[in-house]
Amino acid sequence: MKNNELKKNELNNNKKRDFALIRQILQGNNDAFAELMSIYKNKIFIFGKSFFKNETDAEDFVQEVFIKIYTHLNTFKGKSQFSTWLMRIAYTTAINSINRRKEYLPLSDEMIIADPLTNTPEEVHLKKLLKTAIKQAISELPEKYAICIDMYFSYDIPYSEISEITGLPLNTIKSHIFRAKKILKEKLEELHAN
Repeated sequence: MKNNELKKNELNNNKKRDFALIRQILQGNNDAFAELMSIYKNKIFIFGKSFFKNETDAEDFVQEVFIKIYTHLNTFKGKSQFSTWLMRIAYTTAINSINRRKEYLPLSDEMIIADPLTNTPEEVHLKKLLKTAIKQAISELPEKYAICIDMYFSYDIPYSEISEITGLPLNTIKSHIFRAKKILKEKLEELHAN
């Protein structure tokens, strides 16, 4: 219960912070835009790395997304969290780019299985093998499943926001994630059996 309340408070504080920054940006404060960028730049970069195979393309993606944010910020109505609106623009930008390039690499390395400092060399090696197996299994998923499960697990985005970001119905998102989990479970069990 405490975790849910803490998360709710954090979301409310982030929403207030974002709205205050947006107001300042719309009044011409460029420092506020720099602050907003610094808050979300890493999240967008990691998201971009899921779609692009190299850091240069991911960095270009971040710049493209923030240019779109800056030029269209006056259209943000505040009906959702700013982060949801931002991720919707990032997703659309990435999908349009991918449709031109046809590549998607799910789950960025930064987001899978954190290694505590207390791990033994054997534990580190096993986690590395597990991480590789998970990445391999996800890379074999149909793209529509991989994108949804990536957003859900890697970026901790709730179903409703994934629906808003992708423009897919909520039940479709739930179905994609359910099917992706089932496929992943089968692939990992198959790997474990070998």
